[in-house]
Amino acid sequence: DETSGKTVVKIDPTYFRPTEVDLLIGDASKARDVLGWKPKRSFAQLVEEMMASDLADAKRDAANGKRSV
Repeated sequence: DETSGKTVVKIDPTYFRPTEVDLLIGDASKARDVLGWKPKRSFAQLVEEMMASDLADAKRDAANGKRSV
């Protein structure tokens, strides 16, 4: 708490996940098999959406004088 200086929430670092992992793999087969789940977008559509979002962010940053990495 900022006012009292007391710790309100304590975080255990053993539960932190590294921000950079060498390999991160997802498998939706169980959701598909058990729940009948199907993706709404293809991989190509997902990549297109992600690139469009990144490009929009870069354009916004450039307009505000920020450098995008």
